[in-house]
Amino acid sequence: MALIQTSLIWVAYAVAVVILLIIAALFVYLYQTPRERAASVTTVCIFTMSALLATVLLMPVDIALVSSTSLSSQGRKKDWATPDRVENIVYTLKIVYYTLYSLDALLCLLVIPFTYFFYEEYDEVATEEGSQTLGQRFWGAFKYTIVFILLVVLLFLVGFFVPVAKGAHGKHMDLDFFKNLLAENHGERALTFALGLLITIGTLIYIVYTGAGLALLPVSLIKSAPSVSAPSLAENTASQLEQNRERQRQLEGRNEGREDGLNTRDQRELDALVREERTLIRRERLAAENSGEGQHFLMKTWMKIEAVFRPLKLIGGFLLMLIIIVVWVSMLITGIDKAKNSVCKVGCGYLLGHINIFQPVNWVFVKSAKVFPIDYIIFLFLILLFFSSSVVGIATVGIRFLWITIFKIRKGHTSPQALLMATVLLTLVVLAINYSVAMMVAPQYATFGPQTYCDRPSRHPGEQPDCTHHKNAIRHCSELSDNPVAKDVCTPSVVSTFLNRVTLNFPFFGVVDFWAQFVFLAVYLIVFVTTLFRTPKLDEQQLDADLEEAEEEGLLASTGRRFNATWQDITGKAKKRTDYGTASNNHEEEN
Repeated sequence: MALIQTSLIWVAYAVAVVILLIIAALFVYLYQTPRERAASVTTVCIFTMSALLATVLLMPVDIALVSSTSLSSQGRKKDWATPDRVENIVYTLKIVYYTLYSLDALLCLLVIPFTYFFYEEYDEVATEEGSQTLGQRFWGAFKYTIVFILLVVLLFLVGFFVPVAKGAHGKHMDLDFFKNLLAENHGERALTFALGLLITIGTLIYIVYTGAGLALLPVSLIKSAPSVSAPSLAENTASQLEQNRERQRQLEGRNEGREDGLNTRDQRELDALVREERTLIRRERLAAENSGEGQHFLMKTWMKIEAVFRPLKLIGGFLLMLIIIVVWVSMLITGIDKAKNSVCKVGCGYLLGHINIFQPVNWVFVKSAKVFPIDYIIFLFLILLFFSSSVVGIATVGIRFLWITIFKIRKGHTSPQALLMATVLLTLVVLAINYSVAMMVAPQYATFGPQTYCDRPSRHPGEQPDCTHHKNAIRHCSELSDNPVAKDVCTPSVVSTFLNRVTLNFPFFGVVDFWAQFVFLAVYLIVFVTTLFRTPKLDEQQLDADLEEAEEEGLLASTGRRFNATWQDITGKAKKRTDYGTASNNHEEEN
């Protein structure tokens, strides 16, 4: 029975990884520009994002496996869960975690930089002439990557020799739970330091991109349905552009033979028509993009799917907004609880012994964890929510250095260099999400899951206490449990042990990561309040700022027009041509 349960948990994880692989592939293919697609860039980006999401989704597997060794309803270990069997489960999870964490670090610090330089070294003309070989490209990329290799070596050397914190003292520090966090070899210390640093850097990026994206995602769903379909927009724009140019030809015809040129009135009209022509050309390009013109098959199919499900965006946007608000409140509750009730505060990175204030998201996870895979499905949705918000944040803000925009992330227009840079940012952000979910969103669930212990003395030495008829004596496992029974029954998850080890051995990382969560909550609140009164301007939705302003009224049009536009986008046909009432139409009547 134990083998079957364990196998089912790992099978569920394998299915989730396959789903994530498909999602990562869709993200890459939808955002990269078809004209500059490179197999090396595509492969690295898909593999990196799949590895990242697989790392985060290992958390509920970890919790389910350690929780499967205990009977939560009776507060004791199962008969088959001997210390050796439990240790084997934990050891297997450690191997998987260390493998995935090491892979994430190497992909972020070595593989992606090498791929970036390898793509930059490509010279189409030199390759066609035969003066550039694959070996030359490889060596040119490797020369630049040496700097990153030295950085990785230095990072692990610092982690190998840096002393751990010795000032984290308190009345609870003599418990086995805290002693085990400090008992580590130099190899574990090096990996702990390296990933602690990456998590901290990722948290700073997570504040900007995920904080903004989490607020923009539901609002953009609510406000993103256009009032005019792409076919109607294309037809109307072509008609207006033709009328505009015809009127310009008429005015220029008047000017022939005149020595003093057009009069003041006609010149103003001509200038207005020229400006209007530029706007119509931009609108024409936008309509072509939204119709899928020049796009590959996958992009066209995605546009059709978006049009089909567009009516559901409004309802989904409101539901998503409510869910995000609940998550935001839960994180705020945990933050206040940790700041007030942490067992050692700064000395251990605000590690919380047990939850003192009711926290809704944690409660949902603990209850659902009793029936696997319900908690796994909820956790998958939560991770995809944070990941999608990060993508929206990167697409909105762009890849910047201070106020200078280096790359823009847009559907079907993202260059390979920008895609690799976005993958690096997502790598660091996902590591920060891993910390945030485990330490802030659902801390009790991430540490012990639904595990409980029986707070009663055993009848005979060596036997587990029985709480079958004493339900009031069952206690939830926590880090501060000093009952000897809890030591034998409660098994902390591997991910919580690792993250707590980072914050306890290197409190600086823990302090920065903890207080950064409040900044994250503040960024979300500011952006959320702003987007309630202002339509979000995503780079991938518009071609430029001028066209956004021109179409602002269309984005906020009535629901009936939105449904008509949706149907025309699905069928690809416009019902009938309508006029926008532009300047060219008015001037046509004068002639």
